[in-house]
Amino acid sequence: MTDQFDDRKARASQWFRRLRDEIVAAFEALEDAQGGPAPAGRFEVTETRRQSEDGSDAGGGLMSVMRGGRVFEKVGVNVSTVHGQLGERAVAAMAARKDLSGLKDDPTFWASGISLVAHMQNPHVPAVHMNTRMFWTPVAWWFGGGSDLNPAIEYAEDTEHFHAVLKEHCDPHGADLYPRFKDWADEYFYVPHRHRARGVGGIFYDDLNTGDWEADFAFTQDVGRAFLPAFLGCVERRKHMPFTEEDRERQLVHRGLYAEYNLVYDRGTKFGLETGHDANAVLMSLPPIAKWT
Repeated sequence: MTDQFDDRKARASQWFRRLRDEIVAAFEALEDAQGGPAPAGRFEVTETRRQSEDGSDAGGGLMSVMRGGRVFEKVGVNVSTVHGQLGERAVAAMAARKDLSGLKDDPTFWASGISLVAHMQNPHVPAVHMNTRMFWTPVAWWFGGGSDLNPAIEYAEDTEHFHAVLKEHCDPHGADLYPRFKDWADEYFYVPHRHRARGVGGIFYDDLNTGDWEADFAFTQDVGRAFLPAFLGCVERRKHMPFTEEDRERQLVHRGLYAEYNLVYDRGTKFGLETGHDANAVLMSLPPIAKWT
């Protein structure tokens, strides 16, 4: 299984990197087009490395973060390709979701993906999250990911647009996928201790393995392709809207909710920290400023 997947691993890793490059370029172009006295934001790019428990190299990636831009207050776009041995807690968490008989005997893993979170200057512009990834072990492989919109001030037009673009990209792969993965996002991005959703949803999927790697990879690529048209339409409608101190307060409190979710429930955060990936890259999703009432 290892040999036949070498090419597939390389293709997946290269795709996530290309998507990262497209998004970074689009976001910097958005900064340039905004105008204003403040300088256009630019991404600071840092190479990240993962070390195994014995100190050997275990892959890494790029952490790209823009702070204090005209449109983006903080946005991070990370890509990584890492490998090594899964710890007992990670194996147990995965085994609870799927049959991974044999993984305890050989906990080797390989993972590659892109992860993005954007927190905006204007409270009327929604925050957003997107990630897609491929995971491989000697006994199984799968894809996961999705994207969801997180407005502090909700607009039905933005929600409808975001979901319509996601549906448009999901439908060619099966009419059942968008409603199924929308429901999964509604369940996954729910904050139990606040008795509310994190935002207005999107799609979420994990453990995707239909047995047809090419089909599952093609779907995952389209989830990535959907992101820019889904999100930029919302940004263009709201980025010039005037806002008040009350609007800003609502934004900061909503960011507190976002931070709570990511630190308490998010699978990606837990996995990244438990497997020794760069902590700054894992916690890139946290907002620069937040409040709690």
